[in-house]
Amino acid sequence: MKKLKKEDINQEVFDLYDDYAHNKLNRRQFVEKLSLYAIGGLTVGSLLSFMSPDYITTLLVSKDDPRLDSGYIHYDSPKGGGSIKALFSSPKEMSGKLPGVIVVHENRGLNPYIEDVGRQAAL
Repeated sequence: MKKLKKEDINQEVFDLYDDYAHNKLNRRQFVEKLSLYAIGGLTVGSLLSFMSPDYITTLLVSKDDPRLDSGYIHYDSPKGGGSIKALFSSPKEMSGKLPGVIVVHENRGLNPYIEDVGRQAAL
C-alpha cells in the first residue's frame, strides 16, 4: 500500500477535524462523521493518525533540558476557568531580573507543542 499523503485525503476531512478542534463537534460525533471517509484500506485509525499532531518527534527542547528549571504551577482564575495549570520555565544559569514571555494557547489547554514553545522562549 502506498504511503498516505495530504493530497490523498478529502478536504472535508480536514474541515471536520477543524470543527472538532474548535468544539463544534464532540469526539463521538467527530469519529462517527470521520468513519464516512474510511474506505478500502483507509481506516478511521489511519485518518486520525494522519491528522493528529506528532508531538514526540517535533519537540525542540526536551522536558528535562539541563539548562532549564521547568515545572507546573497553578493559579486561580475565579472569573474564568477556576484553577489554571501553567508551565513555568526559566534558565538555570541566569541571575538578576529577566524578561517574561507568556505563551497563550488555544481553548484545548496545554499540549506538548505549547510547552515546547515555552521552553524555547525560556532559553
